[in-house]
Amino acid sequence: MQLTLEYPSWYLLFCVLAGLTYAGILYIREKSFSDRPAWVRGLMGALRFLSAALLTFFLLSPVLRSILRESRKPILIVGQDISESVGSVLSGAARLRYAEALQGITRTLGKDFDVRYYSFGASVKEGLDTTFRDKASDLAGFLRYTSDTYSGQNVGAILLSSDGIYNKGTNPVYINSAVNAPLYTIALGDTVPKKDLVLKRVFNNKIAYLGDRFSVLVDIAATNCAGSSTTLSVYQVEGKGASLLQQIPVPVGKNDFFRTVEFPLDANKSGVRRYRLVLGRIQGEASTTNNSREIFVEVLDARQKIMILAGGPHPDISAIKQSLELNKNYEVETALIGEFAGNITDFDFVVFVQLPNKSANLNAMLEAMNRKGIPRLFLAGLQTDFQQLNRVQSLIAVRADARSTNDVQATPVPNFNLFVPDDAFRGKIPDYPPLSAPFGEFAAGAQAQVLTFQKIRKIDTDYPLMAFGEVNGIRTGTIIAEGLWRWRLFNYLQDENHDFFDGLISKFVQYLSVKDDKRKFRVIPAKNIFDENETVVFDAELYNKSFELINEPEVRIVILNEEGQEFSFTFTKSGRAYALNAGIFPVGSYRFTASVNIGGEKLTAEGRFSVQPVELELYETTANHALLNTLSLQTGGRMIGIEDLDQLTASLLDSPSSKPVIYESARTSPMINFRWIFALLILLLSTEWFLRRYFGSY
Repeated sequence: MQLTLEYPSWYLLFCVLAGLTYAGILYIREKSFSDRPAWVRGLMGALRFLSAALLTFFLLSPVLRSILRESRKPILIVGQDISESVGSVLSGAARLRYAEALQGITRTLGKDFDVRYYSFGASVKEGLDTTFRDKASDLAGFLRYTSDTYSGQNVGAILLSSDGIYNKGTNPVYINSAVNAPLYTIALGDTVPKKDLVLKRVFNNKIAYLGDRFSVLVDIAATNCAGSSTTLSVYQVEGKGASLLQQIPVPVGKNDFFRTVEFPLDANKSGVRRYRLVLGRIQGEASTTNNSREIFVEVLDARQKIMILAGGPHPDISAIKQSLELNKNYEVETALIGEFAGNITDFDFVVFVQLPNKSANLNAMLEAMNRKGIPRLFLAGLQTDFQQLNRVQSLIAVRADARSTNDVQATPVPNFNLFVPDDAFRGKIPDYPPLSAPFGEFAAGAQAQVLTFQKIRKIDTDYPLMAFGEVNGIRTGTIIAEGLWRWRLFNYLQDENHDFFDGLISKFVQYLSVKDDKRKFRVIPAKNIFDENETVVFDAELYNKSFELINEPEVRIVILNEEGQEFSFTFTKSGRAYALNAGIFPVGSYRFTASVNIGGEKLTAEGRFSVQPVELELYETTANHALLNTLSLQTGGRMIGIEDLDQLTASLLDSPSSKPVIYESARTSPMINFRWIFALLILLLSTEWFLRRYFGSY
């Protein structure tokens, strides 16, 4: 401990001088104690001297500096691989013996090391776990975690116990650790390849559309199975049953065998479809757990039925139909108004070509469409009755003489923002052939956004040619011209394809036919297909009659598995919406029903989701001790077999990095903060006051 001052040490002379001066003035000529013994006045003078000297001493801001030394043991990081591949070779009594041996070694090393335990598989967890249930192995993740957590600390060694198999993350050899310590590895598992047939990987679409055919690619591997033959069977699983779809023979020609098999599947039913792929067992196979896999495909029924209804034959009908049929999600039908006997509300979108006309009144049809909120597109022409057209749409008001026409070219409007046309639209469309528009006057309605104006004989006008918008909440488009077929032909003449025209028509229909979600209560799972080690998460939204987001009422959900077992949950409130983490569910298909009461009205939402198995650990069963040895050699450690665990203690203790580190720190404390000094001053002054009082001075 060392005393330091903010001022030079010779300033202490002033403290002594101040104490002597104060005591001398007070007691040298003091007559009150002349009849008392000399020691009385001397003692009181000494007390006053000490009090004054101490007080002036503290004006020099004295500080005590102390040096603290602490010896810390080196850290030993123990990482245990708890993936299923390790558990498959450490089972029963062998697992118990291994766990006891490892804990015995670390207890012994605990005298010289600060032992930190971690378990890792798909992720890193604190503590030692010997259940071996993780569905993946991420060796690089563990090394990266130790590097981030213990960088700059006194790490004596890292002890990694694994079979060297990794199926998640990057190759651990390429991890540059910031921990400067040797890595010792305990090699688990068996490096001898067994006779085994493995359905290794499956590549398939996660989403397919109803009516489509999609391909599935399957990687099949075999070890020591030359001369054998197996069969790949494909099943569709529904509930507890499975129906065989197809069988594919797979001959195994050599011991180190690999083949990719491709086969098609039909998306013939909407929803999450579950398929099981199974390889037939061959004689002498070590394990059949890796002979099968399940895949889940979400089949979406996103098809839209589109009706092109015309007043009479016209080449525009064919041009539009050919463009729309390129999209597999569109089911396009055409009909003439006089021959149409169907129900217009069976369609999701309707294109009216040169309708309404003098002989066809659309009032009843449009009223039915309005009740269903069906969007529509009007293509006007010489056959159109413009008085009726003005009544059934309000985007473009027309005063025209249908007996004569103008050739008009399209001029793009810069501020149109309902949808984004093709990038080349503004540059290309003015050069396209003119359309035939009726001679007359045109004006855009209040609800219209104009895409193009009419250019008549090189004169730019503000007459709308194409306009889009919402009329009474229903998306509507109006094109006051005919001759779109010319654009399609010109597109091919210029580019030898119809991409520009087809893309333009697709943009029109995509904007007009998109459906707004008007539900007041929505429950949405984070995904439709979860992995078995993922938590199932839902979001929910509730709207009042003004369509404002609220979350005052309580929302409940019931999840049912394939056996009909129910799991009930209550959503938590998150911001102005709802959220639910339902936890991890077993593999299978599930459906859910959520409910909420708002203003006496009960709202419900239903849906489905599936949980698919994670089987990464089943497809690589041969231990990779070469990888473990490489990791150890890179850091100056060594690999030890499970049968040589008794050598581990000596190796770790002999490591040059396994030495304690002495940490030295300096601590400074202002002396004025010490309470005992304050008590000393009080004692000195009180004693002096008592003596003066006792001997009669005051």
